[in-house]
Amino acid sequence: MREISLDRLRTLVAIADRGSFVDAARALHLAPPTVSLHIAELEDRIGAPLLSRKRGHVRPSAIGEMLIGRARRLLADAEQALDDVHRQVQGLAGRVRLGASTGAIAHLLPQALEVLRQRHPAIDIQIAVLTSHETLTRLADGTLDVGLVALPQPPAAGLVVKPWRRDPVMAFVPAHWRCPARITPQWLAAQPLILNDATTSLSRLTAEWFATGGHHPVPRIQLNYNDAIKSLVAAGYGAALLPHEATTPSSDPRVAMRSLRPALWRRLGVAHRAGYVERSTQHVLDVLWALRLA
Repeated sequence: MREISLDRLRTLVAIADRGSFVDAARALHLAPPTVSLHIAELEDRIGAPLLSRKRGHVRPSAIGEMLIGRARRLLADAEQALDDVHRQVQGLAGRVRLGASTGAIAHLLPQALEVLRQRHPAIDIQIAVLTSHETLTRLADGTLDVGLVALPQPPAAGLVVKPWRRDPVMAFVPAHWRCPARITPQWLAAQPLILNDATTSLSRLTAEWFATGGHHPVPRIQLNYNDAIKSLVAAGYGAALLPHEATTPSSDPRVAMRSLRPALWRRLGVAHRAGYVERSTQHVLDVLWALRLA
C-alpha cells in the first residue's frame, strides 16, 4: 500500500485555507502544475474527489473535509516532532539514560541531578541501578548513554571510560566500640562485620584489603545498599568498610569513622560511547565532571 506524503497533505490544507490552487502554489513556493499534480495523486490514492470548483472558488468535498482535519493534526504532530528533535540536538531538552551503583546514587548523583535541574530543567535523566559490568554492557548495546563504573575496567571497544573520582574507604564502627585510631585488617577481621555483597566491586576491594594481612573473614551479613549498612552499624550490629565522599552529610552520632592502615581507595569512572555525543548527554557529562574533586 502506497503511503500518503505529508507534502501532498500540506498542499491540500493550503488549498482549503486559501480557496485557490494559485494562491496555495504561491504560499508553498510551488509551481501551479505541481500543486495540481499533488491533488491528483492524493485523489488517485484515496479513490474519490477531494476538492470541487464552484464559481472560481475551490471547496473541499465531504471526504476532503475529513482528510483535511486529519491532515492538520498529522502536520502539527510532524512539526512538533521536528521541534522536539531540534531542541534535543541543541541540548535544550532530551532524555539521558544513566546507569550507576547504589553507592554512587546515594550521595554523588543527587548533587549532579540538582545542578542539572537548575541549568537544564528540560533534560530528563532516567536512572538505572546497575553493577559496573551491567552498565558497560548496556552502554555497548546502546540502551544507556552514561555510566558511573568502578575502576579499573578492561578496555572495551566503542566505549570511553575516564577516571572520575577517588574516595577513601573508611571503617564505619559503632561509636561505643573501643577501637584504634587507624583500623588494620587484623583488628577488623576479629570484629562482627557487615560487608557489601559479592556482586559489588567494593566487595572485591575489601577482600583484597583483608588479604594483605592474611585474613579472609566471613561477615555476619552482606548487603548492596550502603545506607542500610550504616543503619546496621548504628544499631551496633557490626562494622563496615564503605567509601566516604567529602560532601556526604554528617553521619549518625552512633557511628564512628576511622581511617584504614593500609589506606584503601574506591575509584570511579565515567563511561559513555565513543564518537558523537548528543548535547544533552554532554551536559550531563559536564556536570558529573565538575564533581570529580568535590
